[in-house]
Amino acid sequence: MHILQIGDLMTNVTLAVPEELYNKMKKHSEFKWSEVARKAIEQKIQDAELLNDLKAIAEAEKEHKEGKTVSHKQVLKELGL
Repeated sequence: MHILQIGDLMTNVTLAVPEELYNKMKKHSEFKWSEVARKAIEQKIQDAELLNDLKAIAEAEKEHKEGKTVSHKQVLKELGL
């Protein structure tokens, strides 16, 4: 993969695809393949971030059930507020 940054807005990424796939892509010039790839990458990142959030929530729920958390009132008291 080759990465080239253009200004502050976009970065070019060159990726390799099998020749057979490339030939099929050429037959469908109605698609903007860079946009297809960009959207797929964005979706994969959103999925990964959601998974991270769900794991963090599950861990927080586990700690809460185990009594490892403190209430906001306790935090305020410890901060002298």
